[in-house]
This record gives sequence, C-alpha cells and structure tokens, in this order.
Amino acid sequence: MSGTARGLLRPIQRFARLLAGRNPLRRPHDRIEGAIIVVLTVAFLATMAWASFLGARLYQAQLAVAGQLRPATAILTQDGPRPGIRLVPTGQALAHWPGPGGREKSGVLEAVTAPGISGAVAGARVLVWLDRLGQPAAPPPGRASMMVGAVLMALAVAAGIAAGLLIPYWLCRLILDRRRLAAWESAWASTGPRWTSRR
Repeated sequence: MSGTARGLLRPIQRFARLLAGRNPLRRPHDRIEGAIIVVLTVAFLATMAWASFLGARLYQAQLAVAGQLRPATAILTQDGPRPGIRLVPTGQALAHWPGPGGREKSGVLEAVTAPGISGAVAGARVLVWLDRLGQPAAPPPGRASMMVGAVLMALAVAAGIAAGLLIPYWLCRLILDRRRLAAWESAWASTGPRWTSRR
C-alpha cells in the first residue's frame, strides 16, 4: 500500500477505533453515542446524495421547460403601460404575434412576461417568449441562473435535513449525559468513602 493511501486511511481507522475500540475506559453509554453518530452520519451522507439528485432533476426540468419556449416578435396594437419605479413591472397591452404554423395570434401581453411593453407605443415591436401553443410565457432564465437555483435548492434541502438530524442527536446526548452523571454519582458513592476515609 502506498504512503498516500495509508495517509488517507489513518483518519478513518482512528475514527473507527474511537467509535468501536476496546478501550476499558469506554462505557456502554459512550458506545451507544458512537453508534448514534455513525447512524446519523450515514443518514446525512444519504441526504446529501438525495439532495444532489433533486438538484439535478430540478435543473433538467428547467432545461426541458426552457427548451419548449421560442422567441418571437410581437407588435403592440395599443400603447403599453407607463414605466414605473417598481422592481416588478406591471400593466398590460394588446398585441399580435406569429403563432404556430405561421397563423397570427392576438391577445393581451403582461408586463411581467414581456417587460418591453412598458413605455412602448402602439406599433412598437417587442420580444416575447411563446410556449408550444403560441401563448406568451415568462422569459426562460439563463443556464447559470438555473444551475445556481438547483444548487441552492439542494443545499437548502441538505441543510434542513442536517438540522433535523441534529435534534435527535442532541436529545440522545442529553439522555446519555444524564445516565453518565447518574453512573458517576453511583460509582463515587461506593468509591468516595474509601478515599476520604484514608485522610
């Protein structure tokens, strides 16, 4: 075995020895706590794998939805809403645009899905995104945005479940600490008088 492989195995061996070693000073409560740590660590690693899978599925789903949208040019048949200082544009305007099969469609464009209508006048050309049925849809996010969103969602799921795993560990640790204190008090009740009587 190479020195690098031995160096990688040493921390794992120390951890295993810490949890399951035959140290005579380790009490049953310590072994139970070690087993709980192992179970919760495995559960956390499984959670990370599951969260990664969810993030990848979300990214693929967003790519599939974005792939069904196509850009088109719509012509306004009325003036668009006045531009405001709001973060999310509001208002609507009537327009027509090329639909599936080259047939012209008309309807209402919302400023949320077609931000270009804000402040535009009748006859202006604005970019819209159309779904498979030729209806206006929200512009697709960029690949980087989709990837960041999927990663953040995966991290949020993993962090939430990790926090949930800490609660049972804390409760088990609380119970085990009480039993350890009771065992120490019992052991001291039988050992303490022998030590103090020698003085």
